[in-house]
Amino acid sequence: MLEKFFPGFTTEKVQDIDLDLLRSHNIKGLILDIDNTLVPNHVKDADENVIRWIERIKNSGFKVCIVSNASKKRVVRFNERLKLYAIHRASKPGTAAFKKAQKLMGIEPGETAVVGDQIFTDVFGGNRAGMYTILVKPIDRREQPLTRVKRVAEGFVLSKFRKRKLKVSK
Repeated sequence: MLEKFFPGFTTEKVQDIDLDLLRSHNIKGLILDIDNTLVPNHVKDADENVIRWIERIKNSGFKVCIVSNASKKRVVRFNERLKLYAIHRASKPGTAAFKKAQKLMGIEPGETAVVGDQIFTDVFGGNRAGMYTILVKPIDRREQPLTRVKRVAEGFVLSKFRKRKLKVSK
């Protein structure tokens, strides 16, 4: 049952995602969370690191869409320089926004990777939508109180995920 919450893999930050690994999984598009995945929650605009990384992703042939639970105002402002497909108030972990993003990019669920910092929104929702999931470490420790509470439960899930990975690799 916990497997629904397990990511395909984990990494420190989005810039560490191995594009060849994505290609080996037949991934053609990325769904990206904003807050604490691309930038800290309090940063309103895409910074130069994010802009360069997304350009690298696009130049490598991947399609990209932002899917965020944040407000329209937040997502539109963040996306001003990026000019990506973007969905706000996504109601993650619901699957509707993930499926809409995949259709906007013109690819299948199995060709889509969801990248985010939260197990119970990004990973769980992406897994439920039949997509490959990548969990990144949160950029900033300053978070909403509810998110801090969820991080405790995420720690439990991640410990089970790591134990399972160890058994498989032996």
